[in-house]
Amino acid sequence: MKKLSKVQEKQQALVLNVADKIEEQGRAELPGMLQCWFDVEYHLFPGSLLMCFQFENQQTLDAAEPDILKWQKRLSGAMLKKGVILKDMRKHLKFTLNGPDD
Repeated sequence: MKKLSKVQEKQQALVLNVADKIEEQGRAELPGMLQCWFDVEYHLFPGSLLMCFQFENQQTLDAAEPDILKWQKRLSGAMLKKGVILKDMRKHLKFTLNGPDD
């Protein structure tokens, strides 16, 4: 893996901070949520950011699905507070059964 530049390290710290906060909220409010993970290519940041909420089974995923827009807005708002604008918030957060290694 290539070493990150200083700017990319700051971006990584920002994303980790937001992911930790939103994961904590998600676990408290969404039954069956296992974890929050993300994938990002820092040279294409913020357009390449994809954050995923992983659920334990299809029933918990289906139950949470109606709230996805609320969580996409939360992510967008949290990133905006850090000075990062997500142009299309719907592209940057999804609910899934897959883990980061799947």
